[in-house]
Amino acid sequence: MPPLAMNRRRFVKTALAATLVLGGSTIALVRTRGYAVPAGRTLAGFTAWQFVVVQHAARRIAAPDRAGVPSSDDVDVAGFADDWVSRMPAAVRRDLGRFLAYLEHLAPVGCGLASRFTRLTPSEQDRVLSATEASSNDLLRAGFEGLKSLVFLGFYRDARTWSILGYDGPLVARPEGGWR
Repeated sequence: MPPLAMNRRRFVKTALAATLVLGGSTIALVRTRGYAVPAGRTLAGFTAWQFVVVQHAARRIAAPDRAGVPSSDDVDVAGFADDWVSRMPAAVRRDLGRFLAYLEHLAPVGCGLASRFTRLTPSEQDRVLSATEASSNDLLRAGFEGLKSLVFLGFYRDARTWSILGYDGPLVARPEGGWR
């Protein structure tokens, strides 16, 4: 069989494909840099950028609405989520990662914002999260609900948050003076 000759059309198609692959790889590399994980933290289930996206989303989803309410950082919601995700099946972890990439890079564009989610102001982040929650796309709404559930699992597991709900703690193994 004779070798394939490189005509002009094949050359242009090959060059265009190579440019798209190289350009996409470069953009992906640039867009996933610059994320700082707290010193001493070892991640189990997230990459650095995923951890930071969850950290920022948790700050808005579980934002304190009055004094005395701990923040999502106080109860380490992102750390809880990292550990939880490390025990998820690979396919579910992949899907969550894709949703986090959407939230970080594409959802702000849909709201007319040109920056990453993690670089937006709190009010802009609220706008992006609200738009995702109200999306007409079932998968995006489901992704938001999954993220919100993960954040609330991490937030309300801490005894300091129970009083917000009027919950005084579990009856099993309750200390004599109650949970404080």
